[in-house]
Amino acid sequence: MMVVRCILGQHNLWLVFVAALLCFCGSGVTASLFRHALRAKNNQWYAWLFLTALSSGVAIWCTHFVAMLGYAAGTPARFDPLLTSVSLLIAVLGSTIGFMLATCRFVRFLPETGGVIVGLSIVAMHYTGMLAYRVQGQTTWNMPCLVLSVVAAVVLSVLAVRAGVRSGRHGVSYMAGVLALAVLCVHFIGMAAYHVQGMQQTGVVASTHDSLVLAVAIAIMSFLILSGGLVSGMIDDSSRAESVEKLRRMALNDTLTGLPNRLNFHQRLDLELDWARENNARLALIGIDLNRFKEINDLRGHRAGDEVLRILGRRLRGLLQDNTGEFIARTGGDEFLALCRAGSGEQIRTFLRRLEEVLFKPIRFEDSEVLPGASLGVAIWPDHAADKETLINNADLAMYRAKADPARKPCFYEPAMDEKVRTRRKLAADLRGALKAGQLSVCYQVQRVIATGEIRGYEALVRWQHPTRGTIMPDEFIPLAEESDLILQIGEWVLRSVCMQAVQWQQPYKVAVNLSGMQFVHTDIAQIVANVLEETGLPPKRLELELTESTVIADQTRTLQVLHQIRDMGVSLALDDFGTGYSSLDTLRRFPFDLIKIDRSFFGASQSSQHTQAVVRAVLALGKAFDIPVMAEGIETSEQLSMLNAAGCDEAQGFLLGRPTPLAEIVKDGQISMHATAVNGAVLPPANGVLAEQCSRA
Repeated sequence: MMVVRCILGQHNLWLVFVAALLCFCGSGVTASLFRHALRAKNNQWYAWLFLTALSSGVAIWCTHFVAMLGYAAGTPARFDPLLTSVSLLIAVLGSTIGFMLATCRFVRFLPETGGVIVGLSIVAMHYTGMLAYRVQGQTTWNMPCLVLSVVAAVVLSVLAVRAGVRSGRHGVSYMAGVLALAVLCVHFIGMAAYHVQGMQQTGVVASTHDSLVLAVAIAIMSFLILSGGLVSGMIDDSSRAESVEKLRRMALNDTLTGLPNRLNFHQRLDLELDWARENNARLALIGIDLNRFKEINDLRGHRAGDEVLRILGRRLRGLLQDNTGEFIARTGGDEFLALCRAGSGEQIRTFLRRLEEVLFKPIRFEDSEVLPGASLGVAIWPDHAADKETLINNADLAMYRAKADPARKPCFYEPAMDEKVRTRRKLAADLRGALKAGQLSVCYQVQRVIATGEIRGYEALVRWQHPTRGTIMPDEFIPLAEESDLILQIGEWVLRSVCMQAVQWQQPYKVAVNLSGMQFVHTDIAQIVANVLEETGLPPKRLELELTESTVIADQTRTLQVLHQIRDMGVSLALDDFGTGYSSLDTLRRFPFDLIKIDRSFFGASQSSQHTQAVVRAVLALGKAFDIPVMAEGIETSEQLSMLNAAGCDEAQGFLLGRPTPLAEIVKDGQISMHATAVNGAVLPPANGVLAEQCSRA
């Protein structure tokens, strides 16, 4: 009641209202800036701490003096300039120390300690300001009220700081309200404890009008200062919100194409599946894989590949129709996933036609034209899958089926695809076991000089004798090996096995070994070849390594360096499957090949004799131009051999000249004679620590 009587009886209520408004606004700004200081790091922390302390000190000081200007002491009064200035410094300095401790979380209870210091600074500022209030009369203090003001300031300040430190949703509001209450309690309880016994005077020195003008001036100044702090916080919040939104876009969108990324796709797929369940509707998921993207990267460089992806991303964004549930995301290097609400079969087909129109449309790049193309696989929920993971998996299966069978575009999921995948995965697992169990063996196919029929050498071909499926050809299991690290182990094992066997032949025939592109990428193949030759003792001139042009193109600089290292050892190099890949003149010009092998596909039954002769003549002309011998693969008829002889082809291999045969049979037929010391002891080197099955027991 003393406080209420003091406010109602001894104060100008308008100025009390202005002081309270100023106090709450200042406390709100302080609380907001305090939260910025909590989040800030390094130099930013000092800046936000300064703004927090300044806004707090101004709010405390201006609240006090606006309210004091509204206080009617009943006797002439004035303010001491020095103590008034000191009281402002006390408010700012005390707030600085208090909030500095409160924002440091290295020691327990620092926020509470900081709150105590803020509360004491409010008390010190108030009573220093009261000392600056000089009246003509006798002043007395009500000690219980004075102590109560101190306790209220400390307790409420601690509660305010603790509310600000908490990361709750309403932490700023709680801190602002409690801090304002602390300031107001100190002032008005302290004023209730303050009594003035005035001297007998005939008039009052200071006019009410002057006090109002001074109070308004102080209020305006404080509001300007607080507004500056508030604007700083708003700018920071806006910048932070923009940064968060930018990071969110970066996290959910592909930077190259502008399309949603994999994370965004999974979020959208969850929403679309929820919609489909609620509406008892169907949802189509389309897997998309670009057909010629690797070729574009290899021939034109990664800059061209990036440009193709950017153009396709722009086209795909443009084909989407609003309010239809259509969605496209880039989920990998050249892989995309699309969603379409499948109200009807025609709706899906229409969306697929629009996708194909975009994906198969030519792209202009540096005065040339690129035709990307794509394989599309479709799976429909709930027809083809009951959950999200199965739906994605089935769309991938359909997409890979479309990639393997270009005639089926686009390809819809069929249950039989699962069986093929399971079979493929089982075979891959068996292959890993086959390497350990020594089920791999090496056969040899003879290579002959066409003009004389003499043996030029042998090509080593790996075979897999499966326990239940019998002999499995390389075309079936080598791609499986290349999908894992098995090809590295198999390749090195074959190379070592062939060299170990060939060094035991009495005739110095050359032996050819195929190299996988993976061996160039993931191993130091030149060092491996050198080690094998040194370990086995095979003369380098008797070893020929075959590689395809795709292997050469993948990393031309590194491959050129490696091939020169291999050739410097004396090992020959053959360009295999010529005519099926890029077959560029630049490859023959830049890389040190000793032999060109025409692919067997040019001698199949579907190829006309005239067409075959034209290809052979063209390749022979290239060989002569670069002074490189030419060998034809896959010769199965005497007509093909006669045609090659007439065209001037140097060498050939194929079923007509000799099928791939185990070494034991070749020795038995007398084509190869073994050294006597090796007849009873020749074994293949171990594969993964297990002795491999012997190919020869001559």
